[in-house]
Amino acid sequence: MSRFFIALIPPPHIQDYTNEIKQYFADQYASCGAQKSPPHITLQPPFEWADTNLSVLEASLKEFARGQKSVPMTLSGFDAFPPRVIYINVVISQPLLTLQANLMAYLASSLGIVDQVSQSRPFAPHLTVAFRDLTRQNFRAAWPEFQQRQLHFEFTADNLTLLLHDGKRWNIKSEFAFD
Repeated sequence: MSRFFIALIPPPHIQDYTNEIKQYFADQYASCGAQKSPPHITLQPPFEWADTNLSVLEASLKEFARGQKSVPMTLSGFDAFPPRVIYINVVISQPLLTLQANLMAYLASSLGIVDQVSQSRPFAPHLTVAFRDLTRQNFRAAWPEFQQRQLHFEFTADNLTLLLHDGKRWNIKSEFAFD
């Protein structure tokens, strides 16, 4: 069994910017957890899947992605899940909500992949820059610095990304283009 999750990955220039912010949190606030994955917007939280059935998972995701339209994305400013997590805010749009809901329903019905926690709370898309390893004290120091910081990016998400955990970090396993 391996651990996977499914996400939207922003274009390289946004990844570079996000990685610089993550490095800043590692250097200034001893928060390195966000560096264990590429910058991403989680659509399906981590789940276990048998390695022997990887081809089934990938074929299903390819099939799902083919039926999807590209999603316009806007990133605007910073927000937080106090008292530990700071992230780049993803502006919620109907196409994004629809994509995420359709993916969750598809995974549940076709593959039996269900995340109980996600079903009990609203989808909150975000790009994490400081993870749960940020101490409460460092959160209180960092949040005023980022709370008012301006940031604005727009891009089009045109594929799903499957990420695989190697025991230490998350890596891109495969990508599935939208139609």
